[in-house]
Amino acid sequence: MNIAIFGTSLLSAYRNGAATTFRGLIRALHARGHRVTFYEPVDAGRAHRRDLQPPAWAESIVYTAEEGAALNEVDHAREADLIVKTSGAGEFDLLLDEALLDLRRPGTRVAYWDLDAPVTLGRIHGNPCHPMHRLLSRFDLVLTNGCGRSLLESYRSLGVRASLPLLPALDPSSHYPVPHDERFACDLALMANRTQERERRVHEYFFKAVERLPHRRFLLAGDGWEECEMPPNARVVGHVGTGHHNAFNSSAHTMLNVVHSGAARHGYCPGPQLFEAAGAAACMISDDWEGIEDLFEPDYEILLARSGEEVAEQLEMLNSKRAHQIGNGAFRRALAHHTYTRRAAELEAALESGVGVVA
Repeated sequence: MNIAIFGTSLLSAYRNGAATTFRGLIRALHARGHRVTFYEPVDAGRAHRRDLQPPAWAESIVYTAEEGAALNEVDHAREADLIVKTSGAGEFDLLLDEALLDLRRPGTRVAYWDLDAPVTLGRIHGNPCHPMHRLLSRFDLVLTNGCGRSLLESYRSLGVRASLPLLPALDPSSHYPVPHDERFACDLALMANRTQERERRVHEYFFKAVERLPHRRFLLAGDGWEECEMPPNARVVGHVGTGHHNAFNSSAHTMLNVVHSGAARHGYCPGPQLFEAAGAAACMISDDWEGIEDLFEPDYEILLARSGEEVAEQLEMLNSKRAHQIGNGAFRRALAHHTYTRRAAELEAALESGVGVVA
């Protein structure tokens, strides 16, 4: 199958949390015999922070951030069997949605890949004039980074005919345990870019734990936190490139996973960091949300907390032996059930059957 994907960036993970998801799924699709072309616009910030050279497992096309250039690439993708338009694909997001939908014909399906379903759905439902009210129902399939009753009901109310959960996962060739790196040594680490949707949860879970445990060492990674005033027991390291993810995940005593507030309301909406940390056999404490127990077993493969105070309590009770056991449990679960090889097979099966999950 010839697949065209229009998204943010395959080549740079800078302020682009979906990059490792793109890479893992496309690599798995390539291994299953599919040909994938990824189209991304030039972005000045990402152009200087590329952490991947154009790979052998995908054709990478970078086009100038001009309307004409974007439409030229749409025409280039015309002969694909499957065209995938991701959410948040850049300056010409709406233009691409409309232009790619015009390519639908027998033999060419057009899918929408919602990489931040709670944010997308919140914006659409909160604005009766949002253009996706008329566009979303025209896609042959909606792929989503979450699932659960409330999510599917939201899509159904917008006229979506079929949807398929396509959760982030683990690419074991990219994320795996490595030796301890003193640069990232701490008792609790969090990797999360600073965004409006996520900031309140980070303060609620991370910073409250920092305040309650002045004798513990904390590490915060991600773009945008540098100007925040930090107590002496917490350190900000800024953006951590994908080449250092394994060292980051393998060097903390415990990793913290926090989804943003919208995702917490919509059940299954995990970020890729959850599975990447599991791939490094890291012990994780996660905020508690509906559906997480279907991904990792609480107390055996992951620890759950409903507040920063509970994060602090979990951390105080956690010794090295138990942390090692929980991290290894998460590692085994991710390899058995949450790999991109498995996600690619699920996508392939849905496309072959002609339907996803009927919304």
